[in-house]
Amino acid sequence: MVAELWRMVRPGGRLAITTWGPDIFEPVYSRWLDALKRERPDLHSAFNPWDRITDVESVRQLLLDGGTTEPEVVAENSVQPLRSPEDWWTIALGSGLRWSIDAMDVATRDRVKTDNLDWIAENRVTEVATNAIYAVALK
Repeated sequence: MVAELWRMVRPGGRLAITTWGPDIFEPVYSRWLDALKRERPDLHSAFNPWDRITDVESVRQLLLDGGTTEPEVVAENSVQPLRSPEDWWTIALGSGLRWSIDAMDVATRDRVKTDNLDWIAENRVTEVATNAIYAVALK
């Protein structure tokens, strides 16, 4: 895929890629996965392809394997504050987790949401990790 993107970059142009960094949405993401596995095991996956590119060296190698030379790859550690547990659900709905949510019937969705929001409140979670990795290659 990177090779195809790189092929379309004109000389002097740039290819920029952003991916999630390590521990995305933690500490709540682990709870999300537990609830998903319990309620809809068919939607749960122990392996996600993006897990292979959550560090600088893996992203750099992805770009090098795609034909780029000397990509600049930078990690940024960040958090998203949660003003309330409900903010987590807003994040989930605006992320790649949305496909799982949309695949659930209303009752299942409500159980997963309640499980997550109750856990956040009980554990006094006030932020989730939003680590990212940015990569740019110049042709």
